[in-house]
Amino acid sequence: MVRVAVLQMTSGIDPMANADVIVAAVGQARQGGAAMLFTPEMSGLLDRDRKRAEPHIVAEGQSPVLAAVCAAARANGVWVALGSLAVAADDGKWVNRSFLIDDEGAISVRYDKMHMFDVDLASGESWRESSAYRAGSEVVTAETPLGRVGLTICYDLRFPALFDALGRLACDVIAIPAAFTVPTGRAHWHVLQRARGIEASAYVVAAAQTGTHDDGRSTFGHSLVVDPWGEVLLDMGIEQGVGFAEIDLGRISEVRAQLPSLANRRDIPRSGTP
Repeated sequence: MVRVAVLQMTSGIDPMANADVIVAAVGQARQGGAAMLFTPEMSGLLDRDRKRAEPHIVAEGQSPVLAAVCAAARANGVWVALGSLAVAADDGKWVNRSFLIDDEGAISVRYDKMHMFDVDLASGESWRESSAYRAGSEVVTAETPLGRVGLTICYDLRFPALFDALGRLACDVIAIPAAFTVPTGRAHWHVLQRARGIEASAYVVAAAQTGTHDDGRSTFGHSLVVDPWGEVLLDMGIEQGVGFAEIDLGRISEVRAQLPSLANRRDIPRSGTP
């Protein structure tokens, strides 16, 4: 068994206040015996006002939030799956970037969110992520104390091809940090998270934003840990805080032996006319 910690938070428009919350959570993870802490999407800054946010969105080497989290990981000897930060890219665009930080404070791998959330909701909410952010293009995994961890971010949850690729790479755990809207969360959050765990025969750890944020938006919460059979091991509801769950790596091989869908998978040929 390996213990994981999950941070559910209400990120605001002050990056250093958000960093303080994450750093405190790293300490709680260590005290709780966790090998890794998972944090939500946009842990360092959640601000729909892009003009106000722009001064805080810098290259990763200049990010005070990233530096603080790396230092906390090193000081506490805990891995951190930093759900994502908004980072300035070389081409003038921003990227929504996840970081996997090891227990010595070094960045193991980075993942840039592939799928941009461009949508008009029935609630009246409108989002155009692609107008400011550049989409990533690479599937990313890394070896960790939890086995092979695959990285995704929020809206990626809705695109099975990415999870098919992570399944082919035999991921043991898939991180799905998120800032899900309340309407879409109520409708789809639990069922999609459980489905992705079942499809990949892997654990899913989905650290989420929750509550009403400084910029006026509301997020769904319900950070989850789901096992390879689709059982929900942790549901944090809507409160902020740190939760814990146990990852049983032996359970993964048991499920893959009972339901060998990864081994039995076939490539489906395209049919019909273009």
